[in-house]
Amino acid sequence: MVHTDDGLFPAPNTPGAAWYPSERDLARSRLLRFIRAHGLGSLGELHRRSVQDPEWFWSEVLKDLDVRFHRPPERMLDLSRGPQWPRWFPGGVMNLAHNALDKWLETPKQDATAFVWEGDDGEARRYTYRELHREANRLAGGLERLGLRPRDRVGLFLPMIPETVVAMMALAKAGAILTPLFSGFGPEAVASRLADCEARFLITADGFYRRGKEVSMKAIADRAVEQVPSLERMVVVRRTGSPVAWDRHLDVAWDEVLAMGTETYETRRTRADEPFMIIYTSGTTGKPKGAVHVHSGFPLKAAQDLAHAFDLQEDDLLFWVTDMGWMMGPWMVYGALWLGASFLLFEGTPDHPHPGRLWELLERHRVTLLGVSPTAIRALMGKGEEWVRRYDRSSLRAIGSTGEPWNPEPWQWTLQVVGEGRAPIINYSGGTEISGGILGCYTILPLKPCSFGGPLPGMAADVVDEEGRPVRGGVGELVLRAPWPGQTSGFWQAPERYVETYWSRLPGLWVHGDWARLDSEGFWYLEGRSDDTLKVAGKRVGPAEVESALVSHPAVREAAVIGAPDPVKGTAIVAFVILNDASAATPSLAAELAQHAAGLLGKSLKPQEVHFVPEIPKTRNGKLMRRVLRAHYVGEEPGDLSALENPDVLQAIPRALGRGA
Repeated sequence: MVHTDDGLFPAPNTPGAAWYPSERDLARSRLLRFIRAHGLGSLGELHRRSVQDPEWFWSEVLKDLDVRFHRPPERMLDLSRGPQWPRWFPGGVMNLAHNALDKWLETPKQDATAFVWEGDDGEARRYTYRELHREANRLAGGLERLGLRPRDRVGLFLPMIPETVVAMMALAKAGAILTPLFSGFGPEAVASRLADCEARFLITADGFYRRGKEVSMKAIADRAVEQVPSLERMVVVRRTGSPVAWDRHLDVAWDEVLAMGTETYETRRTRADEPFMIIYTSGTTGKPKGAVHVHSGFPLKAAQDLAHAFDLQEDDLLFWVTDMGWMMGPWMVYGALWLGASFLLFEGTPDHPHPGRLWELLERHRVTLLGVSPTAIRALMGKGEEWVRRYDRSSLRAIGSTGEPWNPEPWQWTLQVVGEGRAPIINYSGGTEISGGILGCYTILPLKPCSFGGPLPGMAADVVDEEGRPVRGGVGELVLRAPWPGQTSGFWQAPERYVETYWSRLPGLWVHGDWARLDSEGFWYLEGRSDDTLKVAGKRVGPAEVESALVSHPAVREAAVIGAPDPVKGTAIVAFVILNDASAATPSLAAELAQHAAGLLGKSLKPQEVHFVPEIPKTRNGKLMRRVLRAHYVGEEPGDLSALENPDVLQAIPRALGRGA
């Protein structure tokens, strides 16, 4: 078994771990094969060499993942412009679609499953690599005949349907730049992103199905494009067949575009550092940030993380509960296809038409790797474990999780009930600008509840204090000391904002904005966003720690914590909780919960106020939007709300605070 020796990773025999790898996990591990193939004795050794000699490491990763270049790079890395602006694989020519599709046409893989789709109503379809290649060729050729040019920006405002994947591949083949948009956005959110990147094309649908009901998209798109002067054509997929407004000068049917193309299309030979995607992330203030990603960056990082942390291989079926407008959607598609694996695309929701829909999907499609947020797990826990146990989950090999910190109870429930004690929870955290993870877990190392096993190979992660000095045992800023291929190439038309966001606080360090802790056994923990961090009477605590204390009370289902100005302590802890039984909400229970948290964390960290709410503001991919709670509490503007999944909460928060709607 691999061992570790530098304190950044847990040892294989760590006492008290909740999960240990089996001989089968070790025998199939491609990461372990990679370590041994290079004569290294530990994951720690691999990580150390990967950050000390990145050109060696990424050269070997390219070989291991069989990444194809039309023209090989002159070298691996050029840092002449500094770590903020690295040039990876300079001189190299390659296209992500060639590595996702074209190269498999030379092998028996062409007839293997690329992805499976299931609609909200249960309809299912299977697409082979050959079929996806054929449809992507037709669309790429059709779009070019419609006027698409290399480097044109194209908005993708689509639900999770097969045409979404076809479009992603076709745009890469044509050398265009994709801008994926969350399927639940309103017209203003769609318009602001399309206008920012000056999109010429938008691909959308008439609508889609969610919880058995039809949701309109074309009407939203029509209102959005009125505000986007650069937009010239809108391609419309007929998903529901419902009547929609039609502008013959602007709109064109998807099938008509396909008919313009042919099954043969020569994928454009783009530079390795050519942009292929602008994906927007919501900021606390100001307009969303357009993270720019290149052909040799985002897909490579996604594939490497899936290979090294999740052990995704060609016989696996990956299913991440997400939307294509969030990073994990493109991450799933590009990463799986680069590795020659398969993925499941799901239009519906995990609890419709019954609370066991997610587990039914695992059984029906034999999913081997499930990705789900802690928020989704907490919601499904409330439906009862009998819904999980009625479905066969024997195919499940690992469970991925990202988006927010875990609480111990749902983590244990996921491990024991969903994973039957054998499928590890691969906790994974990074971001849209990262192209994947900074920290992850490994199928070859033990797990402790809510923890990370360590930094991903190639990621020079550290925990530091306000001066940039390493912190061990305490909470500090999560930083990166060196660049990596998936690093965003800046924000679209806003390079200064990119530098200000990540590189301005500590010279030469990427400051990610998360509080992290590395314990004495080599396990890592995230304690929430550093801009959410609470400093109470001189003591610093992450909101997740207080939230876990509150959730450990049997009356509490979920909790979110913010800091509010206090004249004595500097910051007071204010908690918002969802009860298992809403009728139990009383002032005495609020006092009891505050005391319960104080008993676990200490008197100085006792919540000053506890408010009962029916729901907590979250993004569609499950992240808590604590800034929305804080803005309401202190009377400030909440910033960009386009990612908010549950807008009704905006009326519920003032009522909980006794301020009316």
